[in-house]
Amino acid sequence: MPVITIDAPPMNTEQKRELVSSFAKTASQVLNLPVQAMVIIIREVESENVGVGDILLCDREQ
Repeated sequence: MPVITIDAPPMNTEQKRELVSSFAKTASQVLNLPVQAMVIIIREVESENVGVGDILLCDREQ
């Protein structure tokens, strides 16, 4: 049972549905396993919790 973990900014439910569907279908094709075998975990990460180099991502966005 493959587990795919996605770290991403906050999304609405429809975006999550589309992302899960896309990853599961692609992984199913590549791994030659049924789509039902895929486990997708989405971890939403706020920009103030991400550092790029020595700067918080929320500070770079401004």
